[in-house]
Amino acid sequence: MSLFWFLVFFAHLAIASSLVEIEDNGLRHKQSGMHLKLYHVKALNSSPNSTSVLFTDMLAKDEERVRYLHSRLSNNSDTITSSDNKVGVPKPKLVSTPLKPGLLIGSGNYYAKIGLGTPIKYYSLIVDTGSSFSWLQCQPCTIYCHAQVDPIFNPSASKTYKTLPCPSPQCSSLKASTLNEPSCSKVSNACVYKASYGDSSFSLGYLSQDVLALTPSETLPNFVYGCGQDNQGLFGRSAGIIGLANDKLSLLEQLSGKYGNAFSYCLPTSFSTPNPSNKEGFLSIGTSSLTPYSSYKFTPLLKNPKVPSLYFIEFTSINVAGRPIGVAASSYKVPTIIDSGTVITRLPAPVYNALKNAFVAILSKKYEKAPGVAILDTCFKGSVEGISAGAPEIALIFKGGAGLQLKGHNTLLELEKGVTCLAFAGNSEGNSIAIIGNYQQQTFKVAYDVANSKLGFAPGGCQ
Repeated sequence: MSLFWFLVFFAHLAIASSLVEIEDNGLRHKQSGMHLKLYHVKALNSSPNSTSVLFTDMLAKDEERVRYLHSRLSNNSDTITSSDNKVGVPKPKLVSTPLKPGLLIGSGNYYAKIGLGTPIKYYSLIVDTGSSFSWLQCQPCTIYCHAQVDPIFNPSASKTYKTLPCPSPQCSSLKASTLNEPSCSKVSNACVYKASYGDSSFSLGYLSQDVLALTPSETLPNFVYGCGQDNQGLFGRSAGIIGLANDKLSLLEQLSGKYGNAFSYCLPTSFSTPNPSNKEGFLSIGTSSLTPYSSYKFTPLLKNPKVPSLYFIEFTSINVAGRPIGVAASSYKVPTIIDSGTVITRLPAPVYNALKNAFVAILSKKYEKAPGVAILDTCFKGSVEGISAGAPEIALIFKGGAGLQLKGHNTLLELEKGVTCLAFAGNSEGNSIAIIGNYQQQTFKVAYDVANSKLGFAPGGCQ
C-alpha cells in the first residue's frame, strides 16, 4: 500500500473514536434460493484510453488485496481441512438477481442491485466472496461518502430501520467478520463497526438492521448490515459491499435458514469484450441454485483455520494446449483461494513461470512480444480478438478433476490498443498462495455447495 493510503487508513481508524462521540443529529431513527443479476463494476463516459488508466490503477489495488490475503494466511500454520459446515435440510426455494460488470461504475468487480428499507429502494452493491460483512453508504454521511450512481440510503426514510445496541450478539460477532473490534456510541449506545480491506479501502458506521429485498417478492426482514458514515477507497461508484464469505454475518448465512447454505453465480465478460454494458450474469442463493447438479464438476471446499470465512480449494495441475506445464507437483501445494474480489489469478512463482514459458513458446511463433504493463509481464503486439484466435487453451485443474478450461476471453487482456497481455500474474517468492480471480471465472457457472463442502464449475456461459 502507498504511504498516502497507509496514513489515510490509520487516520480514519482514529476518526472512529470521534464517530462514536458524534451526537445523533440526523441519525436518530426509529428503533424499530434467490436469483440476482451481477454487473461488472467502467468509468462513466470513459474512452479507451481512460479505461486503460482505470485498469492499470485497478491492477495496483488488486495487488494490494493479494498481499493482504497473504498476510492473513502467513501468521499461523497452513493446515487446511475440509469445511465442517452443517448440512441442512434441502430448501426448495432460491432467489436470483442479475450481475453486471463493475467497470460500468468504476470497479474491477461485479455488482448487483439490492433492495433495502421500507419502502424498498435499490442500490448497486459489489458482490464479494472474500468479505464477511455487508454495508452501504448512509445519510447524513457524518464524515465522508464517495460519489455513487444511486441516491445515498436515508435511514430516517425507512420505517423498518434500526441500529443495533452494543450488547447485541450481532455486535459481538463483528470482530470475526471484520477483523476489527467494534466500538460503542456514547450517545445512543449503538454498535459502531470498522470494515477494512486489503486495497486500503474502509468503511465506518453503525451496525444496523432493516428489510433486505433481493427481488420485490423475496425479502429478509431483519438483515444485519453496516450503515456507513465514513467510506473511502476503491469502491468505484457503488453504494457498498455485499459479503458472501462463510461467516455468521454474511448475506449467505443470513439467508441460509430460508434457502439453504449454497449459492452460485456466473460472471459476465468485461474488459476484453466490446460494450460490456450489454453483458449480464447472475447471482443465485439457495440449495436449488445448484441444479442441475449433474452439470457441475465438483472439487472439495476446504477450510483454513486462520481465515475460516474464505473459500479454499486444492490445485493439482495446469495444462497448456492439452499438455502439463512441467512443474513439480509440490509447487501446487499452496493455499488456493477462489475469490470474486480479486481480478487477476495469482500463481506461485514456479507455477507462473512454467505457465508463461509454455504460453510464450506457442504465441511467440506468430506474434511479437511487447513490454509488460503493471503486474502483467507477458504481452504481445496485436488485438485481443486477433491473438485469441491463435492462443492455446489453458486448463486449471483441481482435486477430483474439476477445472476451468480457459479460452482467449479468460486468458488475454488488451490493456492498451494493440497490446494484449496474458491475464495471470506470479507471486513473489515469499508469497506462497494461489488465488483464482474473477477474470478467469468469467462465463463459467460457479456453484458453492457450502453445506456439503463442495465447489463446482460448469462451462457454457451465463444464459
